[in-house]
Amino acid sequence: MILKIKENRESKGISRYRLSKLSGVNESTLQMIENSENPNPTFKVMCRIASALEISLDELWDE
Repeated sequence: MILKIKENRESKGISRYRLSKLSGVNESTLQMIENSENPNPTFKVMCRIASALEISLDELWDE
């Protein structure tokens, strides 16, 4: 399973910095998640990212 944060973020024209500000998730944490360096982010972090991107949690997953 791969997270589709970067794809969703870029399709909405949102920079990683902007997503960090919208979600309250540290920019370096977002980078690690997007680069699969942190493949198991917490549920709370994922909820904050999904909310900031205005999508459901299901839309963040690519099976």
